Amino acid sequence: MPSARINGIRLHYEDVGDGEPVVLVMGQGAGGRAWHLHQVPALVEAGHRVVTFDNRGIPPTDECPEGFTVDDLVADTAGLAEHLGLAPCRFVGVSMGAYVVQELMLARPGLVRQGVLLATQGRTDVLRAAMARAERALYDSGSELPTAYGAWIRALENLSPATLDDEGQIRDWLELFEFSPQVKGPGVRAQLDLEVPEGRLAAYRAIDVPCLVVGFADDVVLPPHLGREVADAIPGAVHQEIKGCGHYGYLERPDEVNRLLLEFFHDRPSPPGLVELGEPHLSSLLRGSWCTAPC
Repeated sequence: MPSARINGIRLHYEDVGDGEPVVLVMGQGAGGRAWHLHQVPALVEAGHRVVTFDNRGIPPTDECPEGFTVDDLVADTAGLAEHLGLAPCRFVGVSMGAYVVQELMLARPGLVRQGVLLATQGRTDVLRAAMARAERALYDSGSELPTAYGAWIRALENLSPATLDDEGQIRDWLELFEFSPQVKGPGVRAQLDLEVPEGRLAAYRAIDVPCLVVGFADDVVLPPHLGREVADAIPGAVHQEIKGCGHYGYLERPDEVNRLLLEFFHDRPSPPGLVELGEPHLSSLLRGSWCTAPC
């Protein structure tokens, strides 16, 4: 895995495929390898060059335990795109990664050809603020949840009722979560401090980049109405909602996510009101190299 010196830190990345470039920005507490389960193969097959990377805070990228801001993550993302000669190009972010892409479109619009925001928000509401405080308090307490308990909590937080109620699927997911506990470390703790401040929805009205916002219907971490607010704020943004998936929608319903990405990239509009498609398959996750998915 190559690395580059970006903004004074070592940033690890992967660069695969040929064609028009796409940069995928991962969410909180996870490395870029999570994109390689489903999104990278689909994009490469469709003729794209795809760059993934580990955000500041996630080893082997420098952890920066002294802390950092979303502006640092934006500068890292922009710096990597410039280092690789990609811009202007497409950027896709999920959760915290979507927040980074939003701010990138605002701060460096010339770098962005199109932006895709998966499971995003433009403000920190009461429940999200409480969740962030609780996560920081748990981390700072030094407590270690039993692996099986942590797996159960992750399933409840990040998967849809359809998956939770399917005994075969949830057995596989729980096995997966126990096999790959969430990443710990000072860099992850620093990421927990990154909350969306007041006033960003109003700021996003100045974004002048073609944008697709995708919500996951059963997402309890960042419910789709928060993403819809972002789409309403960004002039001309398109909002789509995928049924039958939670916060890990890009893993639960990868075919739908990939279809929306490619239709947006290639200017093929998708009809509103997406329907739930076939059951997701975890066999590729259990066979492949898994990297913890984000919050």
